[in-house]
Amino acid sequence: MAGQNCGVTIALLGVLLLGAVRLLRGAEASEIALPHGSGITVFIKPGTPPLPVKPCYIISSKRHKTSLTIKPGEKEVFSFSCHDPENHFVVEIQKNIDCMSGPCPFGEVQLQPSTSALPTLNRTFIWEVKAHKSIGLELQFAIPRLRQIGPGESCPDGVTHSISGRIDATAVKIGTFCSNGTVSRIKMQEGVKMALHLPWFHNRNVSGFGIANRSSIKRLCIIESVFEGEGSATLMSANYPDGFPEDELMTWQFVIPAHLRASVSFLHFNVSNCEKKEERVEYYIPGSTTNPEVFRLEDKQPGNMAGNFNLSLQGCDQDAQNPGILRLQFQVLVQHPQNESNKIYLVDLSNEQAMSLTIEPRPIKLSRKFVPGCFVCLDSRTCSTNLTLTSGSKHKISFLCDNLTRLWMNAEKTISCMDHRYCHRRSHSLQVPGDILQLPVQLHDFSWKLLVPKDRLSLALVPAQKLQQHTQEKVCNTSFSYLVASAVPGQELYFGFFCPGGSIEQIQVKQNISVTLRTFAPSFRQEATRQGLTVSFIPFFKEEGVFTVTPDTKNKVYLRSPNWDRGLPSLTSVSWNISVPSNQVAYLTFLKERTGVVCQTGRAFMIIQEQRSKAEEIFSLEDEVLPKPSFHHHSFWVNISNCSPVSGKQLDLFFWVLLTPRTTDLTVIIIVVVGGGALLLFALGLIICFVKKNRKKKKNKGPPVGIYNGNINTQMPMQPKKCQKGRKDSDSHVYDVIDDTMVYGHLLQDSNGSFLKPEVDTYRPFQGPTGDCPPSPPPICSRAPTAKLTTDELSPGFPTESETEPYTFSHPNNGSTDVPLLDTHEPEEPGE
Repeated sequence: MAGQNCGVTIALLGVLLLGAVRLLRGAEASEIALPHGSGITVFIKPGTPPLPVKPCYIISSKRHKTSLTIKPGEKEVFSFSCHDPENHFVVEIQKNIDCMSGPCPFGEVQLQPSTSALPTLNRTFIWEVKAHKSIGLELQFAIPRLRQIGPGESCPDGVTHSISGRIDATAVKIGTFCSNGTVSRIKMQEGVKMALHLPWFHNRNVSGFGIANRSSIKRLCIIESVFEGEGSATLMSANYPDGFPEDELMTWQFVIPAHLRASVSFLHFNVSNCEKKEERVEYYIPGSTTNPEVFRLEDKQPGNMAGNFNLSLQGCDQDAQNPGILRLQFQVLVQHPQNESNKIYLVDLSNEQAMSLTIEPRPIKLSRKFVPGCFVCLDSRTCSTNLTLTSGSKHKISFLCDNLTRLWMNAEKTISCMDHRYCHRRSHSLQVPGDILQLPVQLHDFSWKLLVPKDRLSLALVPAQKLQQHTQEKVCNTSFSYLVASAVPGQELYFGFFCPGGSIEQIQVKQNISVTLRTFAPSFRQEATRQGLTVSFIPFFKEEGVFTVTPDTKNKVYLRSPNWDRGLPSLTSVSWNISVPSNQVAYLTFLKERTGVVCQTGRAFMIIQEQRSKAEEIFSLEDEVLPKPSFHHHSFWVNISNCSPVSGKQLDLFFWVLLTPRTTDLTVIIIVVVGGGALLLFALGLIICFVKKNRKKKKNKGPPVGIYNGNINTQMPMQPKKCQKGRKDSDSHVYDVIDDTMVYGHLLQDSNGSFLKPEVDTYRPFQGPTGDCPPSPPPICSRAPTAKLTTDELSPGFPTESETEPYTFSHPNNGSTDVPLLDTHEPEEPGE
């Protein structure tokens, strides 16, 4: 506590002393005397900010004034009516130097009057030198030299240098500078205006520059920049950010130590509308056989230059009606040469099509400390922070960078098919070219954009190694992965991240997609042999995606629906084709009880279908809970079809599959053997009865059974039964299989009395391939108020009870016929 009290006491004393000093300073008088012929004029005037509420005046000759002017040969004694005049007034000292009527006072420029003789105000010393056009003037700046700043920037110590030139009667601003930079000299002709601004608290007694006489430079100005070691300098054209004077020439000279390398980067520039000549930059580079080397402002600028060099900006004759603006801001970076700067890499993209490769800096946080540049050089001379190489050519590149991990590469290639007749069943390999992998820069992304004609073709991706889908439960631990996403404009659909080492054998997608290989570690170079996809153009299908999966016998296979966390897009369908080997059993488990979807219109379904038996289960994802874990002995489909969900209530499905060896119980074997034997004996008995029955029918000379005969009563005699049944409860409407030639035979006879084979209304079993296509989802209906499906909601593929009630056909079990009866109406009697 005692220490804290002592500190507070000292602070209060300091405030009191400062206040006393300010009061004394405001009350004391100042005296300024200017000798005759000095060419110096002193102005004390209000500062730029508006006056405070309490006014302050200059007291001179017992009069209160708001400004005061002291000319050569005059003397003034004055004071201020306030204790803080620095907040109210500034002092400006102007000195005119005429080199046209007499010799120029060359050499170091002095501060006159000295700062000790001036009141404690913000001070601006201005030197204006007038000279002939044939005379060059050079401003020489002592160490620590100057650093140019742009509009809106300020100097840390508050000391600024503003330098202007002259073209006839027009003033041209060369720039504003701070201390601690590389600018050592500025050469101009026809005159110069130099302004040095010092804040009131800065006790500086020297100007820090001198004036020298030089011959005509035949241009607006020359700025010399000297580098002692590694560093950078940002420089701007005259009048920046306003336009560079029309048809003028400005030059920068750079002095670079021989053991360092320099590179030029244009930060911002604009070009004007030229009527004559062409705006350009010219380089004089030591050792170049084509000096000066001419570049447009849009070109990549030279880099990796050893030794001194010059850069010049040349304007043009501008259009009088629409002149435009020529301006330039650029940076020169000087650094030690790197080992990679002398190594040339050949990137052969001559055999590639529709491909580009960009080498650029990684996104990093900027630091106040000097950071050596990282450049990519084309043909060892044209260097820039980023470089794009296009297909169809060979490129020679090198690097001027202290740490190549600051760079990365991104590539893009388009594979398109516009004629489905040409592309059908064709395939392309998706692999990173070897010339890219040999570069000493990490590959970040390589993206393939795959385009197909709409509603004509779809795409199939087959990996070199089976893929694993990245999930939180099972993350990808490889150095790279594939991002598969839709490339259809306006469709935000991504299928997920996939990496080698899983169970996904194939991914089929409906239409345009992008496949992006993204690396996560430098070890990708060692694992590059694991990368590789083959894309094929296949017949069009309507589902958004189909995943072919063969689960692992040791690990769970985690699978989730596309657009995870954002929800499957509206009215889309996705399927998983789960292959189960003959000696394995698949265990299917859903990780959530419900999907969470709430439909605005339509219904959301899931179908699980056995591929061998075609048996399927249909679940309403909105109303029902997901099925409990189940075993599947054969390959099966999992299909989901989305509705139009309510915002925030999207469809997400997440499940896993595990294979286990199939085991056979001894009891099951015995039951199968006994049951099979009993079934065989039963079948033999049926055959014997059938043969005896046919023999009895042959002895009967009446009309054939099953052929209509008008002379025979078709009504069965009524026999009493022990238990009376209604038609619905009895089996009277259940037919055995009936021979098609034994039904209404008189209708099938032709004019010769022979029977005709029916061509219509005959059921024939489906003979096409099975198991290759996912199950067809139920039609998307309007949402019903109840949770269960009503008979009105079912499609024709799901018959109602009323439709199946009149007749039911049992499976053939007596060998009497092959083709079941198709017509379900009772036959009409002839003549009715």
